[in-house]
Amino acid sequence: MIRLFAALHVPDDIGEGLLRRQHGLEGAAWRPLEALHITLKFAGELREDVADDFDAELATISGEALTLELAGVGHFGEGEDIHAVWAGVEENAALRRLAKACESAARRAGLPADTRVYRPHVTLAYLKRPVPDDVARWIQANNLLRSPPFRVTSFGLYSSHQTSEGSRYRLEREYPL
Repeated sequence: MIRLFAALHVPDDIGEGLLRRQHGLEGAAWRPLEALHITLKFAGELREDVADDFDAELATISGEALTLELAGVGHFGEGEDIHAVWAGVEENAALRRLAKACESAARRAGLPADTRVYRPHVTLAYLKRPVPDDVARWIQANNLLRSPPFRVTSFGLYSSHQTSEGSRYRLEREYPL
């Protein structure tokens, strides 16, 4: 079994700007530079044969290079169940088409449909039982986040491995746009 997801790498210069915002939330598990990405499709734990099928289907995707911008911040969960803070991605029709193509590739490979609404973001930290007022203050302090535009010319298939310091990601395959 291998845990996989399709994603866009956040360029280091954009990621460095995000790292400067990673403070002010006690107990936050801030994500390192190499882990910053925009998920296109989370596949989860797959058998090797299904992983191979997913890879083959992703390789058929053709698209255009993307110009993206990060804008704003937010969180997933409510109250004491808030479990992550993130940087948002400015609305981009080409990004939505690429995510939809990755979802279709997953379906063709036999993965179940994702019923959640796609919300492109970069996870900055995972949280365990944060103080909601602290999260609100962090959101308030960072809500004007805006990155310069950045160009993306490929997407990747990443594996995720659990370690004592959190998930570590490895690029398994790269697909040109």
